[in-house]
Amino acid sequence: MNRTELRTAWDDVAETYARRRDADGSDAALIDDLLADLPSDPDVLDIGCGDGARTLANLPAGSVGLDISGRGLELATEEVPGARLLQGDMSALPVGADRFDGLTAYHAVFHVPREEHSAVYEEFARVLRSGGVALMTLPGGRFETVRRGWMGGRMFFSTPGRERTLASLREAGFEDLETATATDPLGSSTEFVFARRA
Repeated sequence: MNRTELRTAWDDVAETYARRRDADGSDAALIDDLLADLPSDPDVLDIGCGDGARTLANLPAGSVGLDISGRGLELATEEVPGARLLQGDMSALPVGADRFDGLTAYHAVFHVPREEHSAVYEEFARVLRSGGVALMTLPGGRFETVRRGWMGGRMFFSTPGRERTLASLREAGFEDLETATATDPLGSSTEFVFARRA
């Protein structure tokens, strides 16, 4: 699935996903742990923000939400009034270097082909200041598939597996990797990783 197809796929399922997912699961609570590790009044980027209810709404006012889906960002405008929103691709983030203290990427990176994940993590490191912390989903399996019927549409998923992901984060310049398990938006148990930019 190329980027245009992925954007269309997310536009098609954005409303259904927003309606079906639990906005108060324990993975949202991990944001408190992230914020406790950042400076006061931090600059935070939420990658793959969608409608914003789960992550962006729990971040400090003025945080930036980025999503590939225009429809997702329309929903975020309603859900998180006043948020700064950008449409873009996480493999080429439309923001300057050393711009953010923190970054979230919940259930996002595995929608990019796994051979591009290393480049995505390099982008994450580029936009974070030294000592900045990323909080993201840590997929456990190794797979690449298009799931038909997902949220009433079809969606692309791709991951190289847990250990390759952790290695890619270290290669991109992240250190002090710490993992936590929490409930994801659809009620499943999911592992997350906190990673600090060197």
